[in-house]
Amino acid sequence: MIKVVQIAVGDIQANAFLAFRETSKQAFVVDPGADFDKIMANLQHNGIDEVTHILLTHGHYDHMGAAARLREATDAKVCVHERDLPMLKSRSASLAMYGIGEYAPCEADIVLAGGETIEAAGIKVDVLHTPGHSGGSVCYTAGDVMFSGDTLFYKFRGRTDFPGSDAREYAHTLSVVLPSLKKDYTVYTGHGIKTTLFAETALNP
Repeated sequence: MIKVVQIAVGDIQANAFLAFRETSKQAFVVDPGADFDKIMANLQHNGIDEVTHILLTHGHYDHMGAAARLREATDAKVCVHERDLPMLKSRSASLAMYGIGEYAPCEADIVLAGGETIEAAGIKVDVLHTPGHSGGSVCYTAGDVMFSGDTLFYKFRGRTDFPGSDAREYAHTLSVVLPSLKKDYTVYTGHGIKTTLFAETALNP
């Protein structure tokens, strides 16, 4: 069974996540957007000795601002979709120049296209390309859980008014890509509380 620890980070309280098997001392981290020390303290509190991967759902600063420090501290492999790769080294593309929060340029170790399966912390993680909020937005699924970034929220949806957003792509993601999934994942969202895929498919306005 996969254990997920949710950590609200940064001035706009984006969600970072630790994911690991309860019997393991390895974990992967999703979207370390800020508060490096807070993330490290949670890793230590949960008995994690090794972070194998840093999985970015997209390249906006509030989801990757502390990735460089975490990568340096843990030697974890940073994963991002190819269409959001430029955001990792651009304050403007990542929206950091418009926001209030951490940002440090970060190297990517694994560039994703969508459709891959990664083994992270001994857990098989599938990569689903879900563009719209950004061109390189992805959802990660592992076991019964999904990390949706800013693609899907509890009874809400992500924004498409940012540079690089595409409302038409997003409509396809929400109406075709996500509803095509046959499993009812517990969805850990990029901001706010968790939900389930089937509930959002049925009820999200």
